[in-house]
Amino acid sequence: MARLKGAGKAPPLLLYGHLDVVTTAGQDWTHPPFAGDAAGGFIWGRGALDMKGGVAMMLAAVMRAAKDPSTLPGDVVIALLADEEDGGKFGARFLVDEHPDLFGGVRFALGELGGFTVHLGGRRIYPVMVAEKQACWIRCTVRGPGGHGSLRHTGGAMARLSRLLATLDRRRLPVHITEPARLQVEALAAAVGGVRGAVLRRLLNPALTDRVLGALGPSGRTLDPILHNTVSATVVAGGEKLNVIPSEVSVDLDGRVLPGLSDQDLVAELRALLGPEVEVQVVGYIPGPPSPDLGLFDLLARTLEDLDPGSVAIPMVLPGVTDAASISRLGIQTYGYLPMKLPAGLDFTSTIHAADERIPVDAVEFGAEAINRVLVRAEPGDRG
Repeated sequence: MARLKGAGKAPPLLLYGHLDVVTTAGQDWTHPPFAGDAAGGFIWGRGALDMKGGVAMMLAAVMRAAKDPSTLPGDVVIALLADEEDGGKFGARFLVDEHPDLFGGVRFALGELGGFTVHLGGRRIYPVMVAEKQACWIRCTVRGPGGHGSLRHTGGAMARLSRLLATLDRRRLPVHITEPARLQVEALAAAVGGVRGAVLRRLLNPALTDRVLGALGPSGRTLDPILHNTVSATVVAGGEKLNVIPSEVSVDLDGRVLPGLSDQDLVAELRALLGPEVEVQVVGYIPGPPSPDLGLFDLLARTLEDLDPGSVAIPMVLPGVTDAASISRLGIQTYGYLPMKLPAGLDFTSTIHAADERIPVDAVEFGAEAINRVLVRAEPGDRG
């Protein structure tokens, strides 16, 4: 962590990001994943997007500001964290619990993930993360008669598990129109306009939401998780011996809870969906802030729209979870703001945590400029 002193005319602004990355095991890379090769206009490597590229933007912006700190209305605090990909226990959570004084005076922060170009309906749209879902890990357990594997058993724990998984595969959890989601959908509809905008607004009618999502195709897939609590089955455990039919089987679910709702809301929805034969237990929950503070959003949006004339910035709910969940316990609002101007047809998000993760060199430069302008509170037309 470091703090760059400003003029004291505005509250400090926090920039934070994580340097840890996920595995590359079993992935086939065009360039070595830890070489940081620059080729074809991209920087290739694990973490280029998540989120060493973003950290590079932040550091470049802060180093530029450090040449003349008098341009800074307030202090800039920068924190480079250790283990966001593993829950943040020894990074953000540790700092918030043990060293909250290091964040003194901070109200707003810039972190991951948002500010990248989305091409939709002929418009260039920059979603800025203002809220994110909450992590909630669930264990579902089913039971039934055990016995010898040589005998045919029906309706046991394995059969009940298959019904559980099939239900989760076929059915959504109930629709929730939270305030952050409403802001995102309304802003998106206004940006694209016309018939597409009118269709998007119908997402805000809970009686129509799921049908509209199905009609939207790939766009619906990205909007679905901001309108529902979600669970994904990830780990199954049951049975200890090949010739013994287990009497108990469990499946762990990676659950994500909408802003403003709780782990118990998710539990109630799962019990209603799966029925009384399934035991539902919370094994981990990281609560997030109930509602966003949009006090810095206009500056962030104006900065992007000034750097890319004709574009529009909108608020976004992130379906995933970041270190913002821990930082929010200090009353700090995080904005996902790693600005990247991207060409149409580039689906960069598909390489996050996957092979050939890469970031355009131009996008890093764009992001550094955008963040620097925010640090100095530049007005349209000014250079940061």
